[in-house]
Amino acid sequence: MLRAMFIRITDQLSVSPQISAADVAQAAAAGFTAIVNNRPDGESFDQPPGAEIAAAAAAAGLAYVAIPIDQSGFSPDHVAAMADVLASQPHVLAFCRSGTRSCNLWALAAASRGGDPEAIITAADAGGYNVAGLTPILRQLSRA
Repeated sequence: MLRAMFIRITDQLSVSPQISAADVAQAAAAGFTAIVNNRPDGESFDQPPGAEIAAAAAAAGLAYVAIPIDQSGFSPDHVAAMADVLASQPHVLAFCRSGTRSCNLWALAAASRGGDPEAIITAADAGGYNVAGLTPILRQLSRA
């Protein structure tokens, strides 16, 4: 049984609240090929450093990408970086404090790759995340 809560959004992407290095082996066993860390180091006193999770990912044979999202929000560079991960990895686990930033970033990146905004909203909703507030930007990105 998994200690971390991996929430399936699509066949390609799951999100999670903060994971530990111990959770990385479980992610690998569950079939993930990459871990995306959307949490800046030092956001909370009790979070493990990103380098610790990166080392565990390397040991488990998983790709690791840090795309930290802080209080300043999402940038085009964040969206492009996540889109690159989605273009290159078949099974991605993205995490942050609660999974919300990770799901929001996935939604933006999926739209930037031509994803249908309504399908994106529906997939996020099925996972327990509400990205409907992003509808205008999802529509804009999906047409770009």
